[in-house]
Amino acid sequence: MSIYADTGILAYCVFVAAVLGAAFGSFLNCAAYRVAHDEPWWKGRSRCPACGHDLGVPDLVPVFSWLFLRGKCRHCGAPISPRYLAAELAFAALTVACLGEFDLTVVCLRNWIFLCCLFCLSLVDLEAYIIPDETLILAAAAWLVTLPFVGMSAGEIIAHLLAAVGFGGGILLISLGMDALLKKDSLGGGDIKLFALVGLYLGPVSALFSVMLAAVLGLVFAVVRKAVGNREELIPFGPSIAAAAAGMLLWGDGLVQWYLGLLGL
Repeated sequence: MSIYADTGILAYCVFVAAVLGAAFGSFLNCAAYRVAHDEPWWKGRSRCPACGHDLGVPDLVPVFSWLFLRGKCRHCGAPISPRYLAAELAFAALTVACLGEFDLTVVCLRNWIFLCCLFCLSLVDLEAYIIPDETLILAAAAWLVTLPFVGMSAGEIIAHLLAAVGFGGGILLISLGMDALLKKDSLGGGDIKLFALVGLYLGPVSALFSVMLAAVLGLVFAVVRKAVGNREELIPFGPSIAAAAAGMLLWGDGLVQWYLGLLGL
């Protein structure tokens, strides 16, 4: 069944996707916080980061709890970061976009899992400057497990596998060269593995555009970061790679055509 078969079905599916996306945005944000602080993400109830009080149902309704409580803890009154609201809204939008692009298919489920992993690792990298291997392994496993159901030809599968090896290995070689030239680490191992994962999901052409877009986004992020007064030497690259990959996954064809149009091709 397609979501576009009927206007009512489309509206219902978009609503469900938005609610599901907001709920998972909350979960991924919580999981990322715990991973960044070396806590088990799967164990224990959500709690206020200020007073440590366990949160109940009134505190955990995606989007609405933050708005109705005016961004404050119901128990101690401490301000709750807008990051929680932003994460819920952002992932709700991503989930709706994924459904709209890939319809009710196994490809949609696979790519949504990829987006979950990109979103979570970005939040962890922003806070702790690491990319958890678990997110990369889960996304790679989702790609492999769904292969029999996504209609890829043998040639397409080989192309995506080669893209994973090529982009991961190519970025590794570039990183080693930059390390030798700059006498310091230029890219983390997590970034390199993430590039390989992007190649696996996007294939050679889209992954190439993703690398170029990630470089631009990384530069913009670094400039904005310094402009707002953050003088830390380390700049997480994972969020830029993830944002570029998500953009190419969801709107790659349009972005490629737009870019080629600028070149007159």
